[in-house]
Amino acid sequence: MALLQCMFHLLKKEGFLACIIVMPSVYPPGNERIYVVDALRGFAVMAIMLLHFLEHFIYNSYPVASSPMMEAANQQFKEVFFFLFAGKSYTIFALLFGFTFAVQYRNQARKGRDFAGRFVWRMCLLAVFACMNAAFFPGGDVLLTFSLAGLLLVPCRRLKTSSLVALSLFFLAQPLEWAYAAVQWMHPGWVPPSLSVAESYASLKSAVDTGNFWVMAWENLTTGQWASLAWGIEAGRLMQAPGLFLLGFVLGRQDFFLQNDGTAVFWTRGLLFSLAGTCAFYVVMCLSGLPGPVHTVFNMWHNVCFTGVWVAGFVLLYRVEYFRKATAPLLTYGRMSLTNYVSQSVIGSLIFFPYALGMAPYCGYLVSFAVGFAAMTGQIWFCRWWLERHPLRGAGRIVAPGDMAGRREGFRSGTPVRNGGRRNDVSRYLWDDF
Repeated sequence: MALLQCMFHLLKKEGFLACIIVMPSVYPPGNERIYVVDALRGFAVMAIMLLHFLEHFIYNSYPVASSPMMEAANQQFKEVFFFLFAGKSYTIFALLFGFTFAVQYRNQARKGRDFAGRFVWRMCLLAVFACMNAAFFPGGDVLLTFSLAGLLLVPCRRLKTSSLVALSLFFLAQPLEWAYAAVQWMHPGWVPPSLSVAESYASLKSAVDTGNFWVMAWENLTTGQWASLAWGIEAGRLMQAPGLFLLGFVLGRQDFFLQNDGTAVFWTRGLLFSLAGTCAFYVVMCLSGLPGPVHTVFNMWHNVCFTGVWVAGFVLLYRVEYFRKATAPLLTYGRMSLTNYVSQSVIGSLIFFPYALGMAPYCGYLVSFAVGFAAMTGQIWFCRWWLERHPLRGAGRIVAPGDMAGRREGFRSGTPVRNGGRRNDVSRYLWDDF
C-alpha cells in the first residue's frame, strides 16, 4: 500500500518538469464545469462513433473493391484507424464515467446527501437506455456493462484513495485471464470455457439480413445483449471496466483534471509512463507463442497505456489556446454524450441495415468513414442548437423547463444558469454526460 501511495505522489509532486510547463490556468474560478472533460468526452464519443460506422455496427457486409489499389487503401485506412482508437476510445469513456461519479458524489456530499441511492437509480435508467441502444445495434451495446459494473462504485465511494488505487490496479491486472493462464500451464490441454460468442453474432447477422426491424430488435435485445456481455468477458473488459471506473473516480477526487501547473506536471509524467508502457506491452503482445489469456492481458494493458497517452496528451494540449479553439465543437458534443451515443446507433442502423436504406453493401471503409463524419457533424450542430435553448449547468444537471430567463445568454457567455426547482432524472439523463 505504501508503494502505491509513493507512486501516486511521484506523479503529483512538482519537480524539474514544472520549469518546463508554466502556463496560466484555463479553469475559470467559480465555474461549475471542467471544459477539458467535456471536450475529452466528446473526443471519445466521436472516435467510438466513427469506429462503429467503419464496421457497419458489426454488420459484416461490404462491397467488392473496384481495384486492388482501392482495396489496399480501404484496408490500410481501417487498420490505422483501429490501431489508434479501437479499445482506446471506449476506455476514455469508461475513465470519464468514474470521474463523473466523483463530481456527482462530491456535489451531493456538500449538500449533506448520500449519492448512493440516486446513483443506483441512474444506473437503472442507464440500463433502460442500454436496451434502447441495443435494439438498433446488434451485439455492440456497452451501456449495459457500464450500468452493471458501475454499481461497484457505490460500496467503494468512501474508501481511501490508496485503497481505490489498489482496487483499480487489481481489476486492470486482469486476474481472470491470469487464472485461465495458470490453469493452462498446469493442464496444457485445457481451454477457457466457450461462451458461444461467434454463434451469437452469426444469429444476429441472420436477424438483420431478414430486413424485418422487429425480428432484428428482438434478437438484438436478447441474443445481442448476451453476445455483448460474453464478448466483453472473453476480451478482458469484464475486469477492465470497473478498474477504469475506479481510476476515473480517483482522478476526479484528486482534481487532476483542473488546469494548473501542478496537474500539468502530473499529466506530463503520466504521458511519459504511458508511452513507455504502450511500446513495451505492444512488443510483448506481438510475440509468437503467447497463450491466449496472456495475450489478452497484454493487449488490455497496451490499450490502457495507449489511453493514457490520449488522455494525458489531450489534457496538456488543452492548455494551448489554439487547441481549445480547434476542439470547441467537442464541448457540446461531450456534454450530450449519452444522447449522441444512442442516436449514432439509430442513425447507423437506418443507413446500413436492410430494414431501412440498406447501404452497407455499397459502402467501403473510406465511404463509411465519410458518412459517419457527416452524421457526426449533424449531431454537433444539433447539440449546439439544443444547448443554446436548454443549457446544462454543473455536472449532471439541466435547467428545469420553467426557467427560461437567460438561457441563451447564459450559454453564450459561459455563465452557469441557476435554478432551484426540482429536476426530472429521466428527461435530464438523455441530455447530459454520465
